[in-house]
Amino acid sequence: MSGCIFCSIVAGDIPADVVSSTEHTVSFRDIAPAAQVHVLVVPRDHHRDIASLAVADPAAAADLLAQARQVAGQEGFDDFRLVFNTGESAGQTVFHAHGHVLAGPELPAGAERHIDAASAQNGTT
Repeated sequence: MSGCIFCSIVAGDIPADVVSSTEHTVSFRDIAPAAQVHVLVVPRDHHRDIASLAVADPAAAADLLAQARQVAGQEGFDDFRLVFNTGESAGQTVFHAHGHVLAGPELPAGAERHIDAASAQNGTT
């Protein structure tokens, strides 16, 4: 989708620190991490949010969830937080479905709702 930063990252038009990719997803590090590990997992195809993705392409939604687990594991963590902000009032600022994989010894307590907003101020999500 024209003008979507995540579509541009998926297309390779904007550089990102990609940690994994599959048929359905691309995973890359957030440039304003809220935890030791802060990776965004996005579907290759543009969908407004995770709810829209789940309805339109359940296989891609399932792959996104599996990739979140894979990313946490390859970063050395069995325990992780997976955050989806769905809709503007929930804190979503980039309207391309994406999950935040957060892991590390000191995860931000209660900050889930503000992750997109804080990252957006730094130009990521």
